[in-house]
Amino acid sequence: MPHSGTRSVLDLNVTAPSFDLNDIFNRRIRLEDYRGKRVLLGFFRHAGCPFCNLRVHYLLKEHQKLQAKNMAMIFFFESASDILLRSTFHKNVSPIPLIADPDKLWYQTYGIENSAAKSLKSHLTKFIKTAIEAKKHKLPFHMMSGKESINTIPAEFLLDEDLIIRKIHYAEGLADRFSMEEIYAFAEVSKP
Repeated sequence: MPHSGTRSVLDLNVTAPSFDLNDIFNRRIRLEDYRGKRVLLGFFRHAGCPFCNLRVHYLLKEHQKLQAKNMAMIFFFESASDILLRSTFHKNVSPIPLIADPDKLWYQTYGIENSAAKSLKSHLTKFIKTAIEAKKHKLPFHMMSGKESINTIPAEFLLDEDLIIRKIHYAEGLADRFSMEEIYAFAEVSKP
């Protein structure tokens, strides 16, 4: 893993760091069990982040179509399980695994960035529009608690059937993610 300042970031074309964790519903989620599927791994901020909750909302709308293309999704949040379970929205993310990582062990493993500058820029330029959109969809939107951080910057990873990281998107801002076109194009690629 190359170093970017004090942060280790992941490389393309390497096996994704494997995990064996319980999601917020206490279901065992082993990355190894996803071998043979394409996987979108999403690392989100806190349970009340309108940027992240909008992204999850839009990904949920695509879940069945992606599943039909043999693509699975696994979501990580920096919030504790009890905070996520208080939210009807987050409880309804199931059947997609939602893993709480309040100590950010897997955020560190996957090289998730902390940046006050990127967070501030997103809040100054996109927060009001995003908050209005989140409210329109009745998505949770509240202050942080516990170990959650305003500086966490989201990231997404696309893994092939052998759990090799083929695409990485370390966000430049809180609303910066893979396009749905990129995700569908990746889902459509057949294994050689």
